[in-house]
Amino acid sequence: MLNLISILIGLVSLVMAVFAFIPLLGWANWFILPLALLGAGIGALAIGKTGRNLNLLVIVIGVVRLILGHGIL
Repeated sequence: MLNLISILIGLVSLVMAVFAFIPLLGWANWFILPLALLGAGIGALAIGKTGRNLNLLVIVIGVVRLILGHGIL
């Protein structure tokens, strides 16, 4: 059950991260990363690894986008 919740949080975060790749919307990653961290924490408590891994992927994507946009763009 926790893995399913983590996967849902990860999918929502991933969709939001895709929109944050639009120029001048990179600041949205500052709101996406805590959500993905929450999902990764819930996924760490679950038996399965899928939800945790999905959220870790979203975190990496968000951090790379923040680095490319210098934290603002």
